[in-house]
Amino acid sequence: MLSYPFSQWLERRGVHFAWVIVAITFLTALTSSAALGLPGALMQPLSRELGWDAEQISSALAVRFVLFGLMGPFAAILMERFGLRNVICVALGLIAAGMLLATHMTQFWHLVALWGILLGLGSGMTALVLSAVVANRWFETHRGLVVGVLTASSATGQLLFLPVGAWLIEHYGWRTAVMPVFVACAIVAVLAFLCMRNRPQDIALRPYGADPATPLVVAPAVKMTFATPFVILRSVAGNRTFWILFGTFFICGLSTNGLIQTHFISLCGDSGLSAVPAASVLAMMGAFDLFGTILSGWLSDRYDNRKLLFWYYGLRGLSLFWLPYSEFTLYGLSLFAMFYGLDWIATVPPTVKLVGGTFGRERAGMVFGWIFAGHQLGAAVAAYGAGRIRTLMLTYNPALFAAGAACLVAALLVLAIQRQKAAAPAVQAA
Repeated sequence: MLSYPFSQWLERRGVHFAWVIVAITFLTALTSSAALGLPGALMQPLSRELGWDAEQISSALAVRFVLFGLMGPFAAILMERFGLRNVICVALGLIAAGMLLATHMTQFWHLVALWGILLGLGSGMTALVLSAVVANRWFETHRGLVVGVLTASSATGQLLFLPVGAWLIEHYGWRTAVMPVFVACAIVAVLAFLCMRNRPQDIALRPYGADPATPLVVAPAVKMTFATPFVILRSVAGNRTFWILFGTFFICGLSTNGLIQTHFISLCGDSGLSAVPAASVLAMMGAFDLFGTILSGWLSDRYDNRKLLFWYYGLRGLSLFWLPYSEFTLYGLSLFAMFYGLDWIATVPPTVKLVGGTFGRERAGMVFGWIFAGHQLGAAVAAYGAGRIRTLMLTYNPALFAAGAACLVAALLVLAIQRQKAAAPAVQAA
């Protein structure tokens, strides 16, 4: 493949191949997030053409979030057994198939199978676990920053694809809107097949920032089976910090992917705002989140992660309380987009750091996989619950207020986590 000669060419120019791995991982997460975000723009077109109400569509999307989350603890095993390249290519293949085949769906079960099961499995095979694995294997330093950059890719996917998708829906129909995501999946899969490698030692390199005297030898991998995630879960089930992080990440998913990412365009439609400007507001949130999450990664290497999470959840809760009173004007939505967008996914780097500091480098990836499962279970609850509320009450306001209150609870809960000692190498591994 191209990876070895390309890495040598970059090495002669002072560029470590780890940044190529980061770029491919970034693009993988970007296309996955675009596929996850686009159905939110398609709720009203699907409802008009196929007769499905918000509750039905939301239930299919809730299936996707559940599978997306439950795949998290097992994603690391798939990567260890089959390699990063194979897992990425299969994941993108499932996502691309789900998007393309959806253009021919006519029955509700088609929606569940394609956008519930295929998208859930495909996106769950990589998810945030891929970012943690790449940061841990390819970087000896700057791990917090790398996790922040890779986490921000979901905001970038929204920033790039949602306004384009909304414009295509308005001018050419919803089926055309899925094609950019399909093409992006195909292109990134080819890049991953050509350049992705499991570890720097595979191409005679040391991790970025490693001591030049470090031997080019890979430590024997811990033997893992598909029972390992349950063994890890049992070992941490009595730890209070685990349940606090699980619960707060449940609220994180409930107040982001499940609520705003899924229902925001429909919410704006209820207030007379068409899909294109609504998608543009989501893109604005993505722009703020891109900055906020990278900054969060930098801050998480330097400050108390509990206090960072306190501010992130608190500001998010207040912004959700504000949204129904924004009157959906340019000023009101811009104010919401700024405060909400800055911490949309900014919670991830501090949470990853707290997991690593509490449970150690060896178990951090698997434990975070279970905590991330909590995030997606929360997203599933909000995706279905908000749709149900909209169907019964003809408004999303109760869902917004409930999510805002939950965020304020999460802000207080994180302060109950025991303060960690100064950062050690094991913490940086997260």
